[in-house]
Amino acid sequence: MTEPILLDTGPFVACINERDRYHEWSVAHWQRIRPPLLTCEAVVSEAAFLLYREGYRPQRVLEFLHRGAVEVRFQLQREVEAVRHLMTKYADSPMSLADACLVRMSELVAGARVFTIDAHFRVYRRNGRQVIPVIAPDARS
Repeated sequence: MTEPILLDTGPFVACINERDRYHEWSVAHWQRIRPPLLTCEAVVSEAAFLLYREGYRPQRVLEFLHRGAVEVRFQLQREVEAVRHLMTKYADSPMSLADACLVRMSELVAGARVFTIDAHFRVYRRNGRQVIPVIAPDARS
């Protein structure tokens, strides 16, 4: 796959955690995606926390950044107003900070698809009404 891929927490964790129910699915897709996958610091933080909670070294997440497989290409300070607007709009979901950042990234990165296991990305819209293309377990990907 050559289009930009935005990495969500779920597949990041599942790639590392062999006990995760999406591990095999995630690994299979990671192998087809051309690096780097783009993400935000909120995803990196969530992934490190969730892996730590499951008994994995959270540094494993940073190894992906160090190798260049994943790149943080989002500056929350610049996009805080747009992210705040998204979190307000989807407050009933509720939308996490990581999800809001990824939705905003999908608005900023032309042709991007979100690599996720989160069904909320079927509800979220970029630029108001546009469906966000995803790579997800139940999507055609």
